[in-house]
Amino acid sequence: MNETANRGDGGAGQASTRVHPLAGQPAGPQALVDLTRLITAYYALVPDASLPAQRVAFGTSGHRGSSFKSTFNEWHVLAISQAICDYRARQGISGPLFLGMDTHALSVPACASALEVLAANGVQVMLAEGDEYTPTPVISHAILTYNRGRESGHADGIVITPSHNPPDNGGFKYNPTHGGPADTDVTKWIEDRANGYLGSALTAVKRIPYERALHAVTTHRHDYLDAYVADLAAVIDMDVIRGARLHMGVDPLGGAGTHYWGHIAEAYGLDLTVVSETIDPTFRFMTLDWDGQIRMDPSSPYAMQRLLGLKDRFDIAFACDTDHDRHGIVTRSAGLVAPNHYLSVCIDYLFAHRPQWSAAAAVGKTVVSTQMIDRVTARLGRRLYEVPVGFKWFVSGVLDGSLGFVGEESAGAAFLRREGRAWVTDKDGFIPALLSAEITARLGHDPSEHYARLSAELGQALSDRRDAPATPEQKRVLAALSPQQVRSASLAGEKIERVLTRAPGNDAPIGGLKVVAHSGWFAARPSGTEDIYKIYAESFRDEAHLAQLFEEAQGIVSAALG
Repeated sequence: MNETANRGDGGAGQASTRVHPLAGQPAGPQALVDLTRLITAYYALVPDASLPAQRVAFGTSGHRGSSFKSTFNEWHVLAISQAICDYRARQGISGPLFLGMDTHALSVPACASALEVLAANGVQVMLAEGDEYTPTPVISHAILTYNRGRESGHADGIVITPSHNPPDNGGFKYNPTHGGPADTDVTKWIEDRANGYLGSALTAVKRIPYERALHAVTTHRHDYLDAYVADLAAVIDMDVIRGARLHMGVDPLGGAGTHYWGHIAEAYGLDLTVVSETIDPTFRFMTLDWDGQIRMDPSSPYAMQRLLGLKDRFDIAFACDTDHDRHGIVTRSAGLVAPNHYLSVCIDYLFAHRPQWSAAAAVGKTVVSTQMIDRVTARLGRRLYEVPVGFKWFVSGVLDGSLGFVGEESAGAAFLRREGRAWVTDKDGFIPALLSAEITARLGHDPSEHYARLSAELGQALSDRRDAPATPEQKRVLAALSPQQVRSASLAGEKIERVLTRAPGNDAPIGGLKVVAHSGWFAARPSGTEDIYKIYAESFRDEAHLAQLFEEAQGIVSAALG
Protein backbone atom coordinates (compact mmCIF):
# COMPACT_ATOMS: atom_id res chain seq x y z
CA MET A 1 0.00 0.00 0.00
CA ASN A 2 1.89 3.01 -1.28
CA GLU A 3 1.35 6.61 -0.30
CA THR A 4 -1.09 8.45 -2.56
CA ALA A 5 -1.72 11.67 -0.73
CA ASN A 6 0.24 14.40 0.95
CA ARG A 7 -1.53 17.31 2.51
CA GLY A 8 1.59 19.42 2.66
CA ASP A 9 0.05 22.11 4.89
CA GLY A 10 1.87 21.51 8.15
CA GLY A 11 -1.28 20.40 9.91
CA ALA A 12 -3.84 22.88 8.66
CA GLY A 13 -6.70 20.44 8.82
CA GLN A 14 -7.70 19.25 5.37
CA ALA A 15 -6.54 16.20 3.48
CA SER A 16 -5.65 15.94 -0.17
CA THR A 17 -4.52 13.57 -2.83
CA ARG A 18 -3.00 15.65 -5.61
CA VAL A 19 -3.68 19.36 -5.33
CA HIS A 20 -6.04 20.53 -8.07
CA PRO A 21 -4.56 23.07 -10.49
CA LEU A 22 -7.36 25.53 -9.66
CA ALA A 23 -7.01 25.17 -5.87
CA GLY A 24 -7.10 28.60 -4.24
CA GLN A 25 -8.67 30.21 -7.32
CA PRO A 26 -12.14 31.82 -7.33
CA ALA A 27 -14.94 29.36 -7.98
CA GLY A 28 -15.99 29.40 -11.63
CA PRO A 29 -19.38 28.50 -13.11
CA GLN A 30 -18.32 24.86 -13.56
CA ALA A 31 -17.91 24.48 -9.78
CA LEU A 32 -21.36 25.78 -8.85
CA VAL A 33 -24.17 23.45 -7.85
CA ASP A 34 -27.45 23.63 -9.76
CA LEU A 35 -29.79 24.51 -6.89
CA THR A 36 -32.97 23.72 -8.81
CA ARG A 37 -31.79 20.19 -9.58
CA LEU A 38 -30.47 19.74 -6.03
CA ILE A 39 -33.77 20.63 -4.35
CA THR A 40 -35.75 18.62 -6.91
CA ALA A 41 -33.59 15.59 -6.12
CA TYR A 42 -34.24 16.08 -2.40
CA TYR A 43 -37.98 15.59 -2.93
CA ALA A 44 -38.02 13.35 -6.03
CA LEU A 45 -35.38 10.69 -5.33
CA VAL A 46 -36.27 7.93 -2.89
CA PRO A 47 -33.39 6.10 -1.16
CA ASP A 48 -33.18 2.34 -1.50
CA ALA A 49 -32.94 0.95 2.03
CA SER A 50 -31.41 -2.28 0.69
CA LEU A 51 -28.31 -0.37 -0.46
CA PRO A 52 -25.88 0.38 2.41
CA ALA A 53 -24.77 3.65 0.80
CA GLN A 54 -28.35 4.98 0.79
CA ARG A 55 -29.25 4.05 4.36
CA VAL A 56 -29.10 6.40 7.35
CA ALA A 57 -25.56 6.36 8.75
CA PHE A 58 -24.47 8.51 11.69
CA GLY A 59 -20.76 9.29 11.62
CA THR A 60 -18.87 11.43 14.14
CA SER A 61 -21.05 14.41 13.17
CA GLY A 62 -24.45 12.99 12.31
CA HIS A 63 -25.88 11.80 8.99
CA ARG A 64 -24.51 13.49 5.87
CA GLY A 65 -24.96 13.07 2.15
CA SER A 66 -26.13 14.60 -1.12
CA SER A 67 -29.61 14.47 -2.63
CA PHE A 68 -28.01 13.77 -6.02
CA LYS A 69 -26.63 10.45 -4.66
CA SER A 70 -29.82 9.54 -2.72
CA THR A 71 -27.86 9.83 0.51
CA PHE A 72 -29.62 12.92 1.91
CA ASN A 73 -33.22 13.15 0.78
CA GLU A 74 -36.63 13.93 2.25
CA TRP A 75 -37.13 10.30 3.25
CA HIS A 76 -33.90 10.31 5.28
CA VAL A 77 -34.95 13.42 7.18
CA LEU A 78 -38.48 12.19 7.84
CA ALA A 79 -37.19 8.82 9.08
CA ILE A 80 -34.51 10.33 11.32
CA SER A 81 -36.94 12.89 12.74
CA GLN A 82 -39.46 10.18 13.66
CA ALA A 83 -36.67 8.08 15.18
CA ILE A 84 -35.65 11.06 17.34
CA CYS A 85 -39.26 11.52 18.46
CA ASP A 86 -39.32 7.84 19.42
CA TYR A 87 -36.03 8.21 21.29
CA ARG A 88 -37.33 11.25 23.20
CA ALA A 89 -40.45 9.32 24.24
CA ARG A 90 -38.35 6.33 25.27
CA GLN A 91 -36.07 8.52 27.41
CA GLY A 92 -38.84 10.67 28.85
CA ILE A 93 -37.47 13.87 27.28
CA SER A 94 -40.40 16.28 27.53
CA GLY A 95 -38.82 19.73 27.26
CA PRO A 96 -38.49 21.82 24.10
CA LEU A 97 -36.39 20.82 21.12
CA PHE A 98 -34.13 23.61 19.83
CA LEU A 99 -34.04 23.34 16.02
CA GLY A 100 -31.40 25.11 13.94
CA MET A 101 -30.03 25.05 10.40
CA ASP A 102 -27.07 26.37 8.44
CA THR A 103 -26.89 28.02 5.02
CA HIS A 104 -26.48 24.95 2.80
CA ALA A 105 -29.24 24.74 0.18
CA LEU A 106 -30.59 21.44 1.52
CA SER A 107 -30.88 22.76 5.08
CA VAL A 108 -34.04 24.80 4.50
CA PRO A 109 -36.16 21.98 2.99
CA ALA A 110 -34.74 19.53 5.55
CA CYS A 111 -35.75 21.87 8.37
CA ALA A 112 -39.27 22.02 6.95
CA SER A 113 -39.44 18.22 6.67
CA ALA A 114 -38.22 17.78 10.24
CA LEU A 115 -40.78 20.27 11.56
CA GLU A 116 -43.62 18.37 9.86
CA VAL A 117 -42.68 15.25 11.83
CA LEU A 118 -41.84 16.96 15.11
CA ALA A 119 -45.13 18.86 15.15
CA ALA A 120 -47.10 15.73 14.28
CA ASN A 121 -45.52 14.05 17.31
CA GLY A 122 -46.43 16.94 19.62
CA VAL A 123 -42.83 18.06 20.24
CA GLN A 124 -42.39 21.63 21.50
CA VAL A 125 -40.08 23.06 18.81
CA MET A 126 -38.07 26.28 19.15
CA LEU A 127 -37.47 27.92 15.76
CA ALA A 128 -35.30 31.00 15.24
CA GLU A 129 -36.91 34.42 15.10
CA GLY A 130 -37.23 35.60 11.53
CA ASP A 131 -36.16 32.17 10.24
CA GLU A 132 -32.57 33.15 11.01
CA TYR A 133 -29.84 30.59 10.42
CA THR A 134 -28.58 29.08 13.67
CA PRO A 135 -24.99 27.94 14.34
CA THR A 136 -24.23 24.62 16.04
CA PRO A 137 -22.75 26.20 19.22
CA VAL A 138 -25.80 28.44 19.59
CA ILE A 139 -28.04 25.36 19.76
CA SER A 140 -25.74 23.80 22.39
CA HIS A 141 -25.74 27.07 24.37
CA ALA A 142 -29.56 27.21 24.24
CA ILE A 143 -29.89 23.62 25.50
CA LEU A 144 -27.50 24.16 28.41
CA THR A 145 -29.05 27.49 29.34
CA TYR A 146 -32.54 26.02 29.40
CA ASN A 147 -31.56 22.88 31.31
CA ARG A 148 -29.41 24.55 33.96
CA GLY A 149 -30.98 23.93 37.37
CA ARG A 150 -33.85 21.82 36.03
CA GLU A 151 -34.57 18.36 37.37
CA SER A 152 -37.17 17.46 34.75
CA GLY A 153 -38.57 18.67 31.44
CA HIS A 154 -35.12 18.90 29.87
CA ALA A 155 -34.50 20.23 26.36
CA ASP A 156 -32.51 18.75 23.49
CA GLY A 157 -31.77 19.88 19.94
CA ILE A 158 -31.25 19.21 16.24
CA VAL A 159 -28.83 21.03 13.95
CA ILE A 160 -29.32 20.62 10.23
CA THR A 161 -25.84 21.02 8.75
CA PRO A 162 -23.15 19.08 6.88
CA SER A 163 -20.53 21.38 8.47
CA HIS A 164 -17.97 22.66 5.94
CA ASN A 165 -18.86 20.07 3.27
CA PRO A 166 -19.50 21.08 -0.38
CA PRO A 167 -22.71 22.93 -1.34
CA ASP A 168 -24.55 19.84 -2.62
CA ASN A 169 -24.37 18.21 0.81
CA GLY A 170 -26.89 18.10 3.62
CA GLY A 171 -26.47 16.99 7.23
CA PHE A 172 -28.54 16.17 10.32
CA LYS A 173 -27.17 16.12 13.90
CA TYR A 174 -28.90 15.31 17.17
CA ASN A 175 -27.76 16.84 20.47
CA PRO A 176 -29.36 15.20 23.54
CA THR A 177 -30.04 16.95 26.85
CA HIS A 178 -26.33 17.37 27.64
CA GLY A 179 -26.13 19.77 24.69
CA GLY A 180 -23.31 18.03 22.85
CA PRO A 181 -23.04 15.46 20.05
CA ALA A 182 -24.98 12.28 20.75
CA ASP A 183 -22.92 9.29 21.87
CA THR A 184 -22.60 6.14 19.79
CA ASP A 185 -25.26 4.20 21.69
CA VAL A 186 -27.77 6.99 21.01
CA THR A 187 -26.91 7.46 17.34
CA LYS A 188 -26.91 3.70 16.75
CA TRP A 189 -30.43 3.43 18.21
CA ILE A 190 -31.66 6.37 16.10
CA GLU A 191 -29.90 5.05 13.00
CA ASP A 192 -31.42 1.57 13.33
CA ARG A 193 -34.88 2.99 13.99
CA ALA A 194 -34.65 5.37 11.03
CA ASN A 195 -33.52 2.61 8.68
CA GLY A 196 -36.48 0.56 9.84
CA TYR A 197 -38.75 3.38 8.73
CA LEU A 198 -36.97 3.60 5.38
CA GLY A 199 -37.40 -0.14 4.91
CA SER A 200 -41.14 0.09 5.55
CA ALA A 201 -41.63 3.03 3.17
CA LEU A 202 -42.24 5.45 6.08
CA THR A 203 -45.64 3.88 6.83
CA ALA A 204 -45.39 4.52 10.60
CA VAL A 205 -43.91 8.04 10.33
CA LYS A 206 -46.23 10.73 11.72
CA ARG A 207 -46.36 13.88 9.60
CA ILE A 208 -48.58 16.91 9.07
CA PRO A 209 -48.43 19.53 6.27
CA TYR A 210 -45.77 22.21 6.70
CA GLU A 211 -48.22 25.12 7.03
CA ARG A 212 -50.03 23.34 9.87
CA ALA A 213 -46.74 22.42 11.52
CA LEU A 214 -45.49 26.00 11.32
CA HIS A 215 -48.58 27.32 13.09
CA ALA A 216 -49.06 24.44 15.53
CA VAL A 217 -49.43 25.34 19.20
CA THR A 218 -46.23 23.36 19.81
CA THR A 219 -44.14 25.50 17.43
CA HIS A 220 -42.52 28.52 19.05
CA ARG A 221 -40.06 31.27 18.12
CA HIS A 222 -36.82 31.78 20.06
CA ASP A 223 -34.33 34.65 19.93
CA TYR A 224 -31.17 32.58 19.57
CA LEU A 225 -29.04 35.48 18.38
CA ASP A 226 -29.55 37.89 21.26
CA ALA A 227 -29.42 35.15 23.91
CA TYR A 228 -26.04 33.91 22.67
CA VAL A 229 -24.45 37.29 21.94
CA ALA A 230 -25.52 38.79 25.29
CA ASP A 231 -23.76 35.96 27.15
CA LEU A 232 -20.41 36.06 25.31
CA ALA A 233 -18.72 38.24 27.93
CA ALA A 234 -19.08 35.28 30.30
CA VAL A 235 -16.53 33.33 28.25
CA ILE A 236 -14.38 36.01 26.53
CA ASP A 237 -12.85 39.12 28.13
CA MET A 238 -14.51 41.67 25.88
CA ASP A 239 -13.25 44.57 28.00
CA VAL A 240 -9.60 43.82 27.26
CA ILE A 241 -10.33 43.49 23.53
CA ARG A 242 -12.24 46.76 23.42
CA GLY A 243 -9.61 48.54 25.51
CA ALA A 244 -6.80 47.52 23.17
CA ARG A 245 -8.66 49.05 20.20
CA LEU A 246 -7.73 46.16 17.97
CA HIS A 247 -8.89 46.36 14.37
CA MET A 248 -10.35 42.90 13.69
CA GLY A 249 -11.67 41.24 10.56
CA VAL A 250 -13.99 38.26 10.24
CA ASP A 251 -15.06 36.23 7.22
CA PRO A 252 -18.14 34.14 8.10
CA LEU A 253 -17.73 32.23 4.79
CA GLY A 254 -21.44 32.72 4.13
CA GLY A 255 -22.31 30.57 7.13
CA ALA A 256 -24.97 30.43 9.82
CA GLY A 257 -23.13 32.97 11.98
CA THR A 258 -22.95 35.64 9.28
CA HIS A 259 -25.50 37.94 10.93
CA TYR A 260 -24.14 37.30 14.43
CA TRP A 261 -20.85 39.12 13.98
CA GLY A 262 -22.30 42.58 13.45
CA HIS A 263 -24.40 42.15 16.59
CA ILE A 264 -21.30 41.07 18.53
CA ALA A 265 -19.40 44.16 17.39
CA GLU A 266 -22.29 46.46 18.31
CA ALA A 267 -23.06 44.83 21.66
CA TYR A 268 -19.45 45.08 22.91
CA GLY A 269 -18.20 48.17 21.09
CA LEU A 270 -15.60 46.26 19.07
CA ASP A 271 -13.74 47.49 15.99
CA LEU A 272 -14.74 44.43 13.99
CA THR A 273 -15.19 44.42 10.23
CA VAL A 274 -17.28 41.70 8.61
CA VAL A 275 -15.55 41.36 5.25
CA SER A 276 -18.65 39.88 3.61
CA GLU A 277 -22.23 39.30 4.75
CA THR A 278 -23.22 37.53 1.54
CA ILE A 279 -25.27 34.38 1.99
CA ASP A 280 -25.54 32.37 -1.22
CA PRO A 281 -26.14 28.60 -1.11
CA THR A 282 -23.95 28.11 -4.20
CA PHE A 283 -21.07 29.65 -2.19
CA ARG A 284 -19.82 31.18 -5.44
CA PHE A 285 -17.73 33.70 -3.45
CA MET A 286 -15.40 30.94 -2.18
CA THR A 287 -12.01 30.01 -3.56
CA LEU A 288 -11.65 26.34 -4.46
CA ASP A 289 -10.25 23.90 -1.93
CA TRP A 290 -7.33 21.48 -2.51
CA ASP A 291 -9.39 19.15 -4.72
CA GLY A 292 -11.08 21.81 -6.84
CA GLN A 293 -14.33 21.64 -4.87
CA ILE A 294 -16.03 24.40 -2.93
CA ARG A 295 -15.60 23.66 0.75
CA MET A 296 -16.08 26.18 3.58
CA ASP A 297 -13.10 25.00 5.62
CA PRO A 298 -11.51 27.84 7.65
CA SER A 299 -8.40 25.74 8.28
CA SER A 300 -7.63 25.33 4.56
CA PRO A 301 -5.26 27.89 3.02
CA TYR A 302 -6.93 27.25 -0.35
CA ALA A 303 -10.44 28.02 0.93
CA MET A 304 -9.23 30.99 2.96
CA GLN A 305 -7.70 33.05 0.15
CA ARG A 306 -10.16 35.95 0.52
CA LEU A 307 -9.28 36.62 4.15
CA LEU A 308 -5.59 35.90 3.63
CA GLY A 309 -5.56 38.57 0.94
CA LEU A 310 -6.88 41.09 3.49
CA LYS A 311 -4.70 40.08 6.47
CA ASP A 312 -2.54 43.23 6.45
CA ARG A 313 -5.65 45.38 6.99
CA PHE A 314 -6.25 43.90 10.45
CA ASP A 315 -4.44 43.39 13.74
CA ILE A 316 -6.05 39.94 13.89
CA ALA A 317 -8.60 38.21 11.64
CA PHE A 318 -10.61 35.00 11.76
CA ALA A 319 -13.20 32.90 9.98
CA CYS A 320 -15.66 30.11 10.77
CA ASP A 321 -17.16 27.28 8.74
CA THR A 322 -20.77 27.01 7.62
CA ASP A 323 -22.29 26.00 10.95
CA HIS A 324 -19.68 28.03 12.89
CA ASP A 325 -18.31 25.17 14.96
CA ARG A 326 -14.79 25.42 13.49
CA HIS A 327 -12.37 28.33 13.46
CA GLY A 328 -9.55 29.68 11.33
CA ILE A 329 -7.13 32.31 12.66
CA VAL A 330 -5.23 34.70 10.36
CA THR A 331 -2.42 36.82 11.78
CA ARG A 332 -0.70 39.76 10.17
CA SER A 333 2.68 38.30 11.11
CA ALA A 334 2.31 34.81 9.59
CA GLY A 335 -1.03 34.33 7.84
CA LEU A 336 -3.21 31.28 8.53
CA VAL A 337 -2.36 29.58 11.82
CA ALA A 338 -2.33 25.76 11.65
CA PRO A 339 -5.06 24.36 13.95
CA ASN A 340 -2.60 22.28 15.97
CA HIS A 341 -0.52 25.38 16.60
CA TYR A 342 -3.48 27.47 17.67
CA LEU A 343 -4.83 24.78 20.01
CA SER A 344 -1.46 24.77 21.79
CA VAL A 345 -1.53 28.57 22.10
CA CYS A 346 -5.10 28.55 23.47
CA ILE A 347 -4.17 26.03 26.16
CA ASP A 348 -1.03 27.90 27.18
CA TYR A 349 -2.96 31.17 27.41
CA LEU A 350 -6.24 30.07 28.98
CA PHE A 351 -4.83 28.11 31.90
CA ALA A 352 -2.68 31.12 32.80
CA HIS A 353 -5.50 33.67 32.49
CA ARG A 354 -8.58 31.94 33.92
CA PRO A 355 -7.88 32.09 37.69
CA GLN A 356 -11.40 30.95 38.57
CA TRP A 357 -11.02 27.64 36.79
CA SER A 358 -10.51 24.62 39.01
CA ALA A 359 -6.90 23.70 39.70
CA ALA A 360 -7.90 20.18 38.69
CA ALA A 361 -9.35 21.18 35.29
CA ALA A 362 -7.67 19.08 32.60
CA VAL A 363 -6.84 19.47 28.89
CA GLY A 364 -8.69 17.33 26.35
CA LYS A 365 -7.21 16.35 22.99
CA THR A 366 -7.79 13.69 20.33
CA VAL A 367 -5.20 11.02 19.56
CA VAL A 368 -4.27 12.65 16.24
CA SER A 369 -3.71 16.14 17.65
CA THR A 370 -0.21 17.55 18.11
CA GLN A 371 2.08 16.35 20.88
CA MET A 372 2.90 20.01 21.48
CA ILE A 373 -0.33 19.96 23.49
CA ASP A 374 1.19 17.25 25.69
CA ARG A 375 4.27 19.37 26.30
CA VAL A 376 2.32 22.56 27.03
CA THR A 377 -0.01 20.66 29.37
CA ALA A 378 2.88 19.07 31.25
CA ARG A 379 4.56 22.44 31.73
CA LEU A 380 1.31 23.83 33.10
CA GLY A 381 1.11 20.94 35.55
CA ARG A 382 -2.30 19.93 34.20
CA ARG A 383 -3.70 16.48 33.46
CA LEU A 384 -3.98 15.41 29.81
CA TYR A 385 -7.14 13.61 28.68
CA GLU A 386 -6.52 11.95 25.30
CA VAL A 387 -9.50 10.41 23.50
CA PRO A 388 -10.43 8.96 20.08
CA VAL A 389 -11.46 11.24 17.21
CA GLY A 390 -14.92 12.70 17.85
CA PHE A 391 -16.08 15.60 20.01
CA LYS A 392 -18.62 13.39 21.79
CA TRP A 393 -15.81 12.05 23.99
CA PHE A 394 -15.38 15.47 25.62
CA VAL A 395 -19.01 16.19 26.47
CA SER A 396 -19.23 14.88 30.04
CA GLY A 397 -15.92 16.46 31.07
CA VAL A 398 -16.86 19.87 29.72
CA LEU A 399 -20.32 19.62 31.25
CA ASP A 400 -18.99 19.00 34.78
CA GLY A 401 -16.05 21.40 34.44
CA SER A 402 -13.35 18.72 34.78
CA LEU A 403 -12.07 19.62 31.30
CA GLY A 404 -11.12 23.27 30.95
CA PHE A 405 -10.23 23.20 27.25
CA VAL A 406 -10.91 20.57 24.59
CA GLY A 407 -9.85 20.54 20.97
CA GLU A 408 -9.26 18.42 17.89
CA GLU A 409 -6.81 18.84 15.03
CA SER A 410 -9.58 19.67 12.55
CA ALA A 411 -9.99 23.13 14.14
CA GLY A 412 -12.78 22.33 16.57
CA ALA A 413 -12.57 23.53 20.17
CA ALA A 414 -14.51 24.58 23.24
CA PHE A 415 -13.64 25.86 26.70
CA LEU A 416 -15.26 26.85 29.96
CA ARG A 417 -16.81 30.14 30.99
CA ARG A 418 -14.45 32.50 32.78
CA GLU A 419 -15.89 31.42 36.14
CA GLY A 420 -15.41 27.74 35.38
CA ARG A 421 -18.82 26.38 34.33
CA ALA A 422 -19.69 24.89 30.95
CA TRP A 423 -20.28 27.33 28.10
CA VAL A 424 -21.20 24.80 25.39
CA THR A 425 -20.67 21.06 25.05
CA ASP A 426 -20.21 21.13 21.29
CA LYS A 427 -17.55 22.78 19.15
CA ASP A 428 -17.79 26.57 19.07
CA GLY A 429 -16.06 28.55 16.33
CA PHE A 430 -16.99 31.96 17.74
CA ILE A 431 -15.10 31.71 21.02
CA PRO A 432 -11.66 30.54 19.76
CA ALA A 433 -11.93 33.24 17.08
CA LEU A 434 -12.63 35.93 19.66
CA LEU A 435 -10.01 34.45 21.98
CA SER A 436 -7.36 35.20 19.34
CA ALA A 437 -8.24 38.88 19.80
CA GLU A 438 -8.14 38.56 23.60
CA ILE A 439 -4.69 36.95 23.39
CA THR A 440 -3.40 39.66 21.07
CA ALA A 441 -4.86 42.43 23.23
CA ARG A 442 -3.61 41.15 26.57
CA LEU A 443 -0.17 39.83 25.58
CA GLY A 444 0.76 42.39 22.95
CA HIS A 445 1.61 39.73 20.39
CA ASP A 446 -0.54 37.58 18.11
CA PRO A 447 -1.06 33.79 18.25
CA SER A 448 1.56 33.11 15.55
CA GLU A 449 4.16 34.97 17.57
CA HIS A 450 3.06 33.15 20.72
CA TYR A 451 3.43 29.78 19.03
CA ALA A 452 6.94 30.72 17.90
CA ARG A 453 7.81 31.29 21.56
CA LEU A 454 6.35 27.91 22.51
CA SER A 455 8.40 26.23 19.77
CA ALA A 456 11.58 27.91 20.97
CA GLU A 457 10.93 26.63 24.49
CA LEU A 458 9.37 23.21 23.89
CA GLY A 459 10.56 22.11 20.45
CA GLN A 460 9.58 22.63 16.82
CA ALA A 461 6.78 20.28 15.75
CA LEU A 462 6.44 19.32 12.08
CA SER A 463 3.21 17.50 11.24
CA ASP A 464 1.33 16.30 8.20
CA ARG A 465 -1.32 13.85 7.05
CA ARG A 466 -1.19 11.46 4.13
CA ASP A 467 -3.59 8.94 2.66
CA ALA A 468 -2.89 5.40 1.45
CA PRO A 469 -5.19 2.98 -0.38
CA ALA A 470 -6.88 0.20 1.55
CA THR A 471 -9.54 -2.35 0.69
CA PRO A 472 -12.70 -2.54 2.80
CA GLU A 473 -11.32 -5.69 4.44
CA GLN A 474 -8.00 -3.99 5.22
CA LYS A 475 -9.88 -1.05 6.72
CA ARG A 476 -11.87 -3.45 8.91
CA VAL A 477 -8.68 -5.14 10.11
CA LEU A 478 -6.97 -1.80 10.78
CA ALA A 479 -9.89 -0.60 12.90
CA ALA A 480 -9.64 -3.73 15.06
CA LEU A 481 -5.86 -4.04 15.46
CA SER A 482 -4.30 -5.00 18.79
CA PRO A 483 -0.93 -3.65 20.01
CA GLN A 484 0.52 -7.16 19.78
CA GLN A 485 0.12 -7.08 15.99
CA VAL A 486 2.82 -4.38 15.75
CA ARG A 487 6.07 -6.32 15.47
CA SER A 488 8.50 -3.41 15.10
CA ALA A 489 10.63 -2.39 18.07
CA SER A 490 11.74 0.95 16.65
CA LEU A 491 10.32 3.92 14.79
CA ALA A 492 12.54 6.21 12.70
CA GLY A 493 15.63 5.20 14.61
CA GLU A 494 14.15 5.38 18.11
CA LYS A 495 12.72 2.79 20.47
CA ILE A 496 8.94 2.59 20.34
CA GLU A 497 7.63 3.80 23.69
CA ARG A 498 3.91 3.12 23.26
CA VAL A 499 1.64 1.28 20.84
CA LEU A 500 -1.96 2.38 21.28
CA THR A 501 -5.19 0.97 19.92
CA ARG A 502 -7.22 2.41 22.80
CA ALA A 503 -7.14 6.04 23.92
CA PRO A 504 -5.17 6.72 27.13
CA GLY A 505 -7.78 9.11 28.49
CA ASN A 506 -10.89 6.93 28.45
CA ASP A 507 -9.69 3.52 27.19
CA ALA A 508 -12.06 3.74 24.22
CA PRO A 509 -10.98 2.09 20.94
CA ILE A 510 -9.36 4.61 18.61
CA GLY A 511 -10.44 2.68 15.54
CA GLY A 512 -6.86 2.33 14.36
CA LEU A 513 -3.32 2.50 15.62
CA LYS A 514 -0.98 5.04 17.22
CA VAL A 515 2.75 4.41 17.65
CA VAL A 516 4.84 6.80 19.77
CA ALA A 517 8.62 7.26 20.06
CA HIS A 518 10.59 10.00 21.85
CA SER A 519 10.88 12.45 18.94
CA GLY A 520 7.85 11.54 16.86
CA TRP A 521 4.71 9.51 16.40
CA PHE A 522 2.24 8.34 13.80
CA ALA A 523 -1.39 7.30 13.85
CA ALA A 524 -3.30 5.35 11.19
CA ARG A 525 -7.08 5.27 10.90
CA PRO A 526 -9.38 3.94 8.17
CA SER A 527 -11.54 6.44 6.31
CA GLY A 528 -15.25 6.11 6.91
CA THR A 529 -16.16 7.17 3.36
CA GLU A 530 -13.31 6.19 1.02
CA ASP A 531 -11.13 3.13 0.37
CA ILE A 532 -8.12 4.70 2.04
CA TYR A 533 -6.54 4.92 5.45
CA LYS A 534 -5.24 8.15 6.90
CA ILE A 535 -1.76 8.46 8.35
CA TYR A 536 -1.02 11.31 10.74
CA ALA A 537 2.61 11.89 11.74
CA GLU A 538 4.58 14.45 13.70
CA SER A 539 8.31 14.98 14.20
CA PHE A 540 10.10 17.13 16.74
CA ARG A 541 13.33 16.89 14.72
CA ASP A 542 13.23 17.82 11.03
CA GLU A 543 11.59 17.20 7.65
CA ALA A 544 13.78 14.18 6.93
CA HIS A 545 12.66 12.59 10.18
CA LEU A 546 9.01 13.32 9.32
CA ALA A 547 9.44 11.67 5.94
CA GLN A 548 11.00 8.64 7.64
CA LEU A 549 8.05 8.45 10.05
CA PHE A 550 5.63 8.26 7.13
CA GLU A 551 7.69 5.67 5.29
CA GLU A 552 8.01 3.41 8.31
CA ALA A 553 4.38 3.97 9.31
CA GLN A 554 3.20 2.44 6.05
CA GLY A 555 5.54 -0.50 6.53
CA ILE A 556 4.35 -1.09 10.09
CA VAL A 557 0.69 -0.87 9.09
CA SER A 558 1.16 -3.11 6.04
CA ALA A 559 2.90 -5.74 8.18
CA ALA A 560 0.18 -5.57 10.82
CA LEU A 561 -2.49 -6.02 8.16
CA GLY A 562 -0.66 -9.08 6.83
